[in-house]
Amino acid sequence: MAIIDADGAILGRLSSIVAKRLLNGEEITVINADKILLSGSIEDNYRQYYGAYNRGKAIRGPYYPRMPDRILRRTVRGMLPFGTARGKSALKRLKAYMGSPRELSAETPERVAIAPGGRRYVMLADVSKLLGAKVKE
Repeated sequence: MAIIDADGAILGRLSSIVAKRLLNGEEITVINADKILLSGSIEDNYRQYYGAYNRGKAIRGPYYPRMPDRILRRTVRGMLPFGTARGKSALKRLKAYMGSPRELSAETPERVAIAPGGRRYVMLADVSKLLGAKVKE
């Protein structure tokens, strides 16, 4: 089981790395999902995620989550062949947490590509708060 620390990683790049490794049969746990970065301004990101969130409801239509760990899972799901049994079993091997759980504190997580400096980023937790999620500081 691989543990990945997502602090300072860009959402799309992290998701593509995780999706490839899930398809290879690995079990992956992502910690600090609330500290993932989105490139661009907070207004643009909020507008994009709010449009996706408002598009449907949990009962009917495409459901889009508000919590950062669920947004990560949904992004990885979009990069998997989810309609097949292979894609569904790959998604079951993914666990995502906001913060770092106590049971995983003894193990050292690996880091993925961190966002380069000099650009405009916003944390996924900030966008989730604007969507109405109750994210702890």
